[in-house]
Amino acid sequence: MAAVIGTISIYYTNSLVGELKKREKTFIDLYAKTIEMVANQDNGDIPFLFQEIIVPNNNIPVILTDNMGNYLNHRNIDIDESYSEEKKARIIEEELEEMREAYPPIEIVLKNSQTGMVDSFQWVYYKNSFLLAQLQYYPYIQLSVIAGFALLAYMIFSYSRTAEQNRVWIGLAKETAHQLGTPLSSLMAWLEYFRAEPEVYDPDIVKELDKDIDRLQMITARFSSIGSVPALKEENLVQAIASTVSYLQNRISTKVSMRLDTDNEGILVMINKPLFDWVIENICKNAVDAMGGIGSITISITQQKNDKVAIDITDTGKGIPKSRISQVFTPGYTTKQRGWGLGLSLAQRIVEHYHKGKIFVKHSEPEVGTTFRILLNTVPQVSGRKVKIAAHIPA
Repeated sequence: MAAVIGTISIYYTNSLVGELKKREKTFIDLYAKTIEMVANQDNGDIPFLFQEIIVPNNNIPVILTDNMGNYLNHRNIDIDESYSEEKKARIIEEELEEMREAYPPIEIVLKNSQTGMVDSFQWVYYKNSFLLAQLQYYPYIQLSVIAGFALLAYMIFSYSRTAEQNRVWIGLAKETAHQLGTPLSSLMAWLEYFRAEPEVYDPDIVKELDKDIDRLQMITARFSSIGSVPALKEENLVQAIASTVSYLQNRISTKVSMRLDTDNEGILVMINKPLFDWVIENICKNAVDAMGGIGSITISITQQKNDKVAIDITDTGKGIPKSRISQVFTPGYTTKQRGWGLGLSLAQRIVEHYHKGKIFVKHSEPEVGTTFRILLNTVPQVSGRKVKIAAHIPA
């Protein structure tokens, strides 16, 4: 609509400008003929012509020159009388040059009053009046304003849509955490009941139930954290990822190998460990699905410049087509038949909104594999500081 309004406005205004140009050209022709008549005749019509044609021209800039192009007179050019002669001459010359480029001059023929022979010539130079010049630029200014409003409206709409999506995901996450709370409380009560009678219930089964309840509590805490600002703690990044890898290795296909490589085991970052573990798990589980349960996952941690650390998660899966790389973090995007398409979207929110980092697809090649990169800010190292290193890193 903005484009249509702007186009119609430009077309209509240009039509008006064209008509006004014709009128001003006609007026200047009449102006030049009047000067020529005044110069060549001496009769009673001259005062009338002067008052009715020459004097009323108070908006079209005009400069009169002799046949050699030397300045003789001007009208409607903004020259203050307080200006020096040099400055006045410079302004006249600039205006004259501009008029030469705008329109061809109008010739005034000066004749000898006695013989009627041509003595010399004069030239009338002119350019568009201020009103006409303003009218020429008006539609473009109008179109720019309309475009500005259209852009502002689009930005407001986009922000509103994103905010609405965020409210939906946050509401879904918190409702999930709330729904998990009731059965989780019941399970904890049953666990205490089993512990009270160790001679009846197998302690190993109770221990495994305890692990599952801890896991459910962590999942509930993760969902509860969505939508609120999580507390960040200083953690050893290598140790944090190593524990996640160790946990995943026992719960994914035995035909998938996981490897963790790093050039520095003492990298410290400010993270919320339960949420960050969620990011690593989501990416790794997507990688396992992309490989069909057969392949390898390599996690490389490298120190970068400017207090950054890069975490590259590479799989040997089917890869992502280039046309779809930009969509992988969009809520609802999934290649699984029963997927919700929320895993990578939540991972992006956790990394970029909560940890002020960056997550993106570094490289992907069909039938070769995909590499996701996570960039985080590191904690500046203090001389003499002791750092706790992971006791075991899966190889």
